Amino acid sequence: MTLNTFKQALLICLMLQIGSVFFSTEASAQIVAPVTTSELGVGIGGANYKGELSPNYRFLNNQPAITVFYRRDMSNAITLRGGIMGSHRIIDDNTFSDEAYAEELPYHAYRDAELRLSLLELSAVMEYNFLDYYDRSQRPRFSPYLFAGVAGLLYNKKLTSEKTPQLNEPYETDVAVSVPFGVGVKYAMSKHWNLGLEFGARKLFTDQLDYLSEDRESHLANPHDKDWYFYNGISISYTFYRNNCPPVYKNKPGLLD
Repeated sequence: MTLNTFKQALLICLMLQIGSVFFSTEASAQIVAPVTTSELGVGIGGANYKGELSPNYRFLNNQPAITVFYRRDMSNAITLRGGIMGSHRIIDDNTFSDEAYAEELPYHAYRDAELRLSLLELSAVMEYNFLDYYDRSQRPRFSPYLFAGVAGLLYNKKLTSEKTPQLNEPYETDVAVSVPFGVGVKYAMSKHWNLGLEFGARKLFTDQLDYLSEDRESHLANPHDKDWYFYNGISISYTFYRNNCPPVYKNKPGLLD
């Protein structure tokens, strides 16, 4: 009786083992190959400046800006993005000035200066997504994210002042390196179309964005800080999907495989 029970148990285990092989083979065949996504998008928003003429971020100082970007996912949490951002004043009154601070800060009242600034930025950043944005089973599908990276900046500037003629400087073009970082949120409107909202700061390693640097007299510039610029805007992008082929199955891999 004991032997028969042992044989029955052995037969059941053997059947379960054979069944598991078939079921695992079928399940593995049904696994969808990993999908890689990439996005191409455009955005509109505002570029801002923070420096001697505007020591604090002021939303009213935003001037029109546009961006074009390419984004690619590297993992569930990490995406890489490259982009171009351009900003230029479109009306003559769209300048950065001392006017808002003239009553509070004597340096600003003395200078009474205006800055005309155009920017062209080429950036590469890494985004960290807090949610698995590329899991298409999510409803709704969205994720907040943080980003940081490096950027090259080409800028054109002109400084004018009626009260302080020695500040007047002609148009000049220069280059700089900045560190962009900030926050954003992305939302999937459909399988392919995405909506984004982002606010980012750019830390510069120069104080020459507005001509007012340590080269000036102490009462005209602050030599103890560097200039900043910002971009905030909304974007729309289109997602491309690519099914990656699984590795070729080899029953008996060679020594060099």
